[in-house]
Amino acid sequence: MLKIRDLHEVPVLFELMSHPDVFPYVRHKAETSDEFYFLTKMTIEAEENGELISRTIVDEYLQPIGTINLFDIEDNHGFLATWIGQPYFGKGYNKQAKEQFFDLLFFTYHIEGIFMKVRKTNIRSMKAVLKLPYVALGNQIYPEVYNRINPEEDIYDLFVITKDHYASYQQFRAMETEVTDEEVS
Repeated sequence: MLKIRDLHEVPVLFELMSHPDVFPYVRHKAETSDEFYFLTKMTIEAEENGELISRTIVDEYLQPIGTINLFDIEDNHGFLATWIGQPYFGKGYNKQAKEQFFDLLFFTYHIEGIFMKVRKTNIRSMKAVLKLPYVALGNQIYPEVYNRINPEEDIYDLFVITKDHYASYQQFRAMETEVTDEEVS
């Protein structure tokens, strides 16, 4: 579902990113394939320097379908940016990719919190975030971060996933699976 970014995937990802239902919501936009090659190369180098964490989302055939990234890492917290190509909307890839990425962030990189800023008018992203059972509205919990992402006007809602909430949810889910398996036996 996730793989380390590489330059070979650029043509496919550029085409998917260029779709009008995707492009407005991509953090690092590229107008041309060459520009996207450059951005991908910069992303790979930034990860090597410990500045961000980035993965390519792939489908069951290992074809690239989007990207998931943690930017602006500070004090073991960072901002999530995800996009998936339009042909893959509504097929469950977003949730699967996020959970794999969260496992990586929390349990390998020891990130403590993941922020998501969602434009209040972006209904698709808002619905995706609200499907995550371990997410909390961060507007009042992290007022300094909320004010930083909304310096002049109230454009974004801030959501946060903490390592503790995520780990508790995963533990609960594992217990739930055990109970269901015992009922079947």
